[in-house]
Amino acid sequence: MKIGVVSDTHGLLRPEVAPALAGVERILHLGDVGKISILRELERIAPVTAIRGNIDREGPCSELPETEVVLFEGGYIYLLHDLNALQLDPAAGRFAAVLSGHTHKPRIYRKTGVLYFNPGSCGPRRFELPITIGLLTIREDGELEAEIVPLMDT
Repeated sequence: MKIGVVSDTHGLLRPEVAPALAGVERILHLGDVGKISILRELERIAPVTAIRGNIDREGPCSELPETEVVLFEGGYIYLLHDLNALQLDPAAGRFAAVLSGHTHKPRIYRKTGVLYFNPGSCGPRRFELPITIGLLTIREDGELEAEIVPLMDT
């Protein structure tokens, strides 16, 4: 199973996003959506699970949950916008992964058996940070593989 992971669109859905998400079975948006229309556009590609970020203070995006737990074959994925707000021990909670955004910096690492994955930002460019999305592959054995997908060269 392949899952698209996006974050920090800030009201901008770049045209490069849809082709990069072609073939995913689900999309996870990790907050700072900016406009509910972003989620509607993503839903044309695959079912979407979204949480709110710190800019999602008004309108329909403000009604998104702060965190979410997604069940997949073999385990659970914990979604939150800002990793610094994590108030549980993912390993003790038996989560396979923690997905977050907020920093606009793509990052993948493992700690105490848990995958930590930030897909970066695919919205407006911030400083010199890359424009990226993430892909999460759930293998047949239940293991997770994360990948950062750059959307633009500069």
